[in-house]
Amino acid sequence: MMTKLPSVPLANTDCLYIDGKWVPPHSSALIDVVDSTSELVYYSVPDADVDDIDRAITAARQAFDEGPWPRLSHAERAQVLLDIADAVEARIDDIVEIWPRETGILASSVPGVMREVIDAYRYYAGLAKSFPFQEEVTPTNGARFGMIVKEPVGVVGAIIPWNAPMGLIAFKVAPALLAGCTLVIKSSPEAPGAGYIMAEIADQLGIPAGVLNVVTADRAASERLVSDPRVDKISFTGSTEVGKRIGSILGGRIARSSLELGGKSPAIVLDDFDIAEAAHTIASAECFLSGQICASLTRIIVSEERHDEMVKALADEFDRVVIGDPYDPQVTLGPLASDRQRDRVENYIEIGKREGATLAYGGGRPSHLDRGWFVEPTVFGNVSETSRIAQEEIFGPVLAVTPARDLTDAVRIANATEFGLNAAVFTHDSKKVFDIARRLHSGTVGQNGNRVDFGIGFGGFKRSGIGREGGVAGLQAYLENKTVVLDAPPE
Repeated sequence: MMTKLPSVPLANTDCLYIDGKWVPPHSSALIDVVDSTSELVYYSVPDADVDDIDRAITAARQAFDEGPWPRLSHAERAQVLLDIADAVEARIDDIVEIWPRETGILASSVPGVMREVIDAYRYYAGLAKSFPFQEEVTPTNGARFGMIVKEPVGVVGAIIPWNAPMGLIAFKVAPALLAGCTLVIKSSPEAPGAGYIMAEIADQLGIPAGVLNVVTADRAASERLVSDPRVDKISFTGSTEVGKRIGSILGGRIARSSLELGGKSPAIVLDDFDIAEAAHTIASAECFLSGQICASLTRIIVSEERHDEMVKALADEFDRVVIGDPYDPQVTLGPLASDRQRDRVENYIEIGKREGATLAYGGGRPSHLDRGWFVEPTVFGNVSETSRIAQEEIFGPVLAVTPARDLTDAVRIANATEFGLNAAVFTHDSKKVFDIARRLHSGTVGQNGNRVDFGIGFGGFKRSGIGREGGVAGLQAYLENKTVVLDAPPE
């Protein structure tokens, strides 16, 4: 077992990045970032307090109200996004070093994910040429000339979760910067490394002071970012419970928000689709980031006649999973991000047992590992649609299989949840998938797998959130429409 960790490839981890400078925190409180495999402290960062948050908000507010950033052309801001993309690409090896230790993702998975992150900055840079930031319209009140001008919403508080921070930063920062907004990035205590990398990149590129501020804080100080009237919009990714709290605060001051929240996503497997193929697709995807993905397909809905076959197939797939160090190329499932997260997953496994579901595979800790926050991939069969393990987000590698009488019943079960983030239909009939998709209350519906696509747009129905990230909709979230009515076209 590892007794010493390599040095973290970050500079200035004793500081916060505010107003274009590395500044000491207001207090001496620290957050220890713990390696999820060895349980050793990897590095420590300041625990920002409300005074630090205030400083960051002040910097972002001044940069928006008085600084050059909102007054640059979209083409000029797009060039900065391209420079960020290049800078992120140059740091992939550092991200491979940090991200698995923070959250348990397999090191081999990181470069592929980072390609999508880099592409996001380049995609939004491309929208500088194609997106209609000004549109001529015909007035209906007798005036001669009208325009819709799309302007930046203002100061943005970007609250980042721990599971996939580099990507979620990108899909908030890239459109916000292109729009002309300034930001305060609030990193999670569990995984602040991505925020520090972005701060280093902002410093390296000379992005104007106050445009991109980065702090790490826990919930109490973070709430100042949400409640401060100088912050025009909050973009939050995280749990539904925290999203409810944020939404209630923002509603009190009529602030803008994008809330990407929890999920309990169904996979409906129709009778024409091979059970073994479906099980392989679903189980393999559930091993990505140890199931710590809001859009994971964790509710498997299959006909009563094929229920037992599906449960066995999923169990067989998980039996082939190799659990261990995420840097080992033979490993296919790493640890969970924290002891608190493992406690949560194990508690739900016990709930599933008490509720009477059939534990078909897993449910414990791997016996060959004495350190790290590992849990076995787990399959429950005969899961009641109303049970807690069918209704509540577990955020770990736990699958629940529920039998359905027929297709109508399967769709009803799929919709019988407070969430509506993602869904899949396994069948070779694309027309049938489209017909079922129109009946599912979900932000994304894919054929034969998890088809979440941030390039098109991602977000949920119901309690899975408000708004969309990615795609053109992800840019519109950082813009306000202004109607301008004139007696004549402007010169």
